[in-house]
Amino acid sequence: MANKDYYEVLGLQKGASDDEIKKAFRKLAIKYHPDKNKGNKEAEEKFKEINEAYQVLSDPKKKANYDQFGSADGAGFGGGFDGGFDFSGMGGFGDIFDTIFGGGGFGGGSAQRKNAPQRGDDLEYRLNLTFEEAVFGVEKEISITRNENCETCNGSGAKPGTSPKTCDKCHGTGQIRIQRQTGLGNFVSTTTCDKCGGKGKIIETPCPTCKGRGHVRKNRKITIKVPAGVDTGNMMPLRGQGEHGVNGGPAGDLYIRINVMPSNIFKRRGSDLYIDTHVSFGKAALGAEITVPSVDGDVKITVPQGTQSGTMLRLKGKGVPKVNSGQRGNQYVNVIVDTPKNLNEKQKEALRLFMEASGEKVEVQPHKKGFKDIFGKK
Repeated sequence: MANKDYYEVLGLQKGASDDEIKKAFRKLAIKYHPDKNKGNKEAEEKFKEINEAYQVLSDPKKKANYDQFGSADGAGFGGGFDGGFDFSGMGGFGDIFDTIFGGGGFGGGSAQRKNAPQRGDDLEYRLNLTFEEAVFGVEKEISITRNENCETCNGSGAKPGTSPKTCDKCHGTGQIRIQRQTGLGNFVSTTTCDKCGGKGKIIETPCPTCKGRGHVRKNRKITIKVPAGVDTGNMMPLRGQGEHGVNGGPAGDLYIRINVMPSNIFKRRGSDLYIDTHVSFGKAALGAEITVPSVDGDVKITVPQGTQSGTMLRLKGKGVPKVNSGQRGNQYVNVIVDTPKNLNEKQKEALRLFMEASGEKVEVQPHKKGFKDIFGKK
């Protein structure tokens, strides 16, 4: 590589920063690594090139010489690749390839060792509430099914009186190291132990209850206190009520998803409630005291004189409680003024007098022909 441009090899411009050099190398090393390109000689040569370029450009002294003289030692760099790798300052060679192999080195492994403590899974339960239960709060008992540690073996998976034995192949680590010889040198990869399945232990006499799994499925009844004011879509977390953990890990959580049935009377918007109420033309004009429903029971409200249809009257503090705040929303009453129909003669006369007193001209509406009149039938 004496005549090659190291910056060009890494896809960089001359003068690139240390961070840019490191990022470029990581990207190319992942792409051309031999474990990912087995049998590909072109990829193997490319990997040699990017490694050599990185070892020069990542070293401040070599980089300074290369930038000034075109070589790492100031006298011409004649291919200083010796079959080894120096990834100091990068967290170790295997760290670069975690994104490909899930951690633990090349050629396998898992992001989380099976014998390490693992947190239990979270669970979700859909809870249906009536409108009233959501407004005032309620205590509910629910039933869930979850994985729990076996009580017979206390989660060990071994029959009482016995205990799991440390795997003699991986010595309890759950992983084994494999060394391979390649054209680039020796590579050590880490993979899951095939004897214990990565658990680091072997159960010779399984527990008769859980069959060696260490956990069993159980139905559990849980009492939930739902606070006043919850609404559809609210989520209540119950910490530690999910699936039990593995290898001593903590339990997951249980999430209660709230669904509230609609009311036949009230419309809810956040913590406020809305209802419609009908009043007669006379009450709207003269004013009146009427009774309307609320979540606390019937209440009296005053309709002011001259109230128009669509007027919104407020009942302060008669809405839904705001969760865990001690405050409540309001209730709004939408007034609908009814126009009288099918008036008798006495009512008509009264309205005529009202119109005359108001200075309005009283006109008698002409009789409109109906279907019977059109076809000459009575």
